[in-house]
Amino acid sequence: MDTQKEWSDYIEDYLVHLTLEKNLSENTTMAYIRDLYLLEAFISEQYDLLPDAVEAAHIEAFLADLYDKKHSRASMARTLSGIKSFFNYLTDNEMIAVSPASLIESPKLSRKLPAVLSLDEIRRMLESIDLSTPQGHRNRAMIETLYSCGLRVSELIGLRLSDLFFDDGFLRVTGKGDKQRLVPVSGEAVRRITLYLDQRKHLPQDRKCKEILFLNNRGRQLSRVMAFLVIKKAAEAAGIEQEVSPHTLRHSFATHLVQGGADIRVVQEMLGHESIATTEIYTHLNREYLRQTLQNHPLTNYEL
Repeated sequence: MDTQKEWSDYIEDYLVHLTLEKNLSENTTMAYIRDLYLLEAFISEQYDLLPDAVEAAHIEAFLADLYDKKHSRASMARTLSGIKSFFNYLTDNEMIAVSPASLIESPKLSRKLPAVLSLDEIRRMLESIDLSTPQGHRNRAMIETLYSCGLRVSELIGLRLSDLFFDDGFLRVTGKGDKQRLVPVSGEAVRRITLYLDQRKHLPQDRKCKEILFLNNRGRQLSRVMAFLVIKKAAEAAGIEQEVSPHTLRHSFATHLVQGGADIRVVQEMLGHESIATTEIYTHLNREYLRQTLQNHPLTNYEL
């Protein structure tokens, strides 16, 4: 029996399932598959077993091996999540009776609160941009859009002219797994995008990218790296010392909404989070903000 081929058959069937039914992003799918091949290599070398003979102890030994190789808790948690999904697939399709991974607990992760900017810091970033060039108008529009809509950088650079519904006050955003959502856009962001579009008419435009909203100097779609550099330079020009990325603006957007009393499920929908648990970190951050505010108040010294 060709053990490698048998494992490959299982994994290739699972890959088809992920691609056609789960609608996961390509990066997530490939991460799951890479982890499964690591599991396959370990199980085959240590125990010479097929997936239908794997037990919980074998998976725990694999995770212990990852720990010995200095994998982070976050990496191990992601790997275990993929393994559980794989064995759940085998169970659902009656290839095995019970998942050996179902009772294995994920490594405990410390929940790190994301860094956020104050309203004044965001204002300084916006005002630091030189608007004497078309690129300046583009950069100002990008930052306004990132912050006022809470977009991921991939969502920002993927915006198309057909995604702009300014008369209705919305953008159509394509998020993870190619899922689309409508996000309210601020009047100032609309104004800045409109000013940029006036400048964009006179810039080079690659024929294949003419529908893309934010273009680089060659008229092609802006890259993630370029978007990061735009944000980094604006933060430096504004005198902000902490590391600032496009995701910092997304975190700031969500945090300011929660601080302003927005319903957490509304924030979840605007951010495009599948799980409310992902969005709830902003309620924790909001409580931390309140605690720090009270501790720093000259007339109070409360412990919350």
